[in-house]
Amino acid sequence: MEYVRFGQTGLKVSSLCLGTMGIGSSKWKGWVLDEEKSVPILKKALDVGINFFDMADWYSTGVNERVVARTLLSLTDREKLVLATKAFYPMSDDPNDKGLSRKHLMASIDKSLRQMGTDYVDLYVIHAFDPEAPIEETMSALHDIVKSGKARYIGASTMYAWQFAKMNHVADKNGWTRFVNMQCQYSLLYREEEREMMPYCQDEGIAVTTFSPLARGYLAGGGSAPRIAHDLYLDWFGDEIDQEIAKRVNDIAAKRGKTASQIAQAWVIGSGNSTVPIVGTESPEHVVAAIEAAAIELTAEERDFLEEPYRPRDMINDYNPVRRPRALSRA
Repeated sequence: MEYVRFGQTGLKVSSLCLGTMGIGSSKWKGWVLDEEKSVPILKKALDVGINFFDMADWYSTGVNERVVARTLLSLTDREKLVLATKAFYPMSDDPNDKGLSRKHLMASIDKSLRQMGTDYVDLYVIHAFDPEAPIEETMSALHDIVKSGKARYIGASTMYAWQFAKMNHVADKNGWTRFVNMQCQYSLLYREEEREMMPYCQDEGIAVTTFSPLARGYLAGGGSAPRIAHDLYLDWFGDEIDQEIAKRVNDIAAKRGKTASQIAQAWVIGSGNSTVPIVGTESPEHVVAAIEAAAIELTAEERDFLEEPYRPRDMINDYNPVRRPRALSRA
């Protein structure tokens, strides 16, 4: 396992991050693994040298943080781990139990730390942009969380580049802690962050973590992956162009003697746009497969072949199950 510098910080993280949305409780979503099946995955991740683990309070409504963090802490020392968690999405019907208000962020970090069984997280990420919370309020609260020692760094996810830049500007103007990380969706089927977000992060020295390299599982199973089968609101992909790209992924996989998942992951890893790709797994074998994918070097011709059908599509800037990103006209 290689370790890379996390943006302009002094933090060193494994070149792959284990995404753990699929770990926690099957009662939350049918495709999520319960604790018994999750522990071997976490053990294997540590065995292959992964030290970076991505969680969220929303995942399995807190069970994710408990299972992932407490399992890892039972297997290795806290200082050997880089633990990230997120806040934003509703955790109950309480009107204040969501968003990026000072009240919610302060309560959320404390609740997450209790769930995880640790007194700090290495990276605290806002899961999305909150149009109802003043940016000054959010950035001030995040600054106080860092200064209190409850988080070492802060990051953001799933928003427009102008929103992210504005939040960092407010932090700079007030001498508050700025974001060191942007976590965004990125795959052969969704490349809209190449337009503004990734160039902005590169210019600012901000680490980019990318998730969903398999396009919510579509590139792993052509629309039949367990995640899509259980959660139809995640079925954002599947038009004729997506089908063609998926076919090309399978064509290269067959020629290479690899799986479609490995080729899709290899494209993201080799893109040069992702500081640390986040990979999700359903078994210890998938962890090993992700490591193998990182070693695959696609040729320029293969990358061109995979990329050629792509067209611009609507931005995905939230988790609204009603929205389905549309392909924009080529005209």
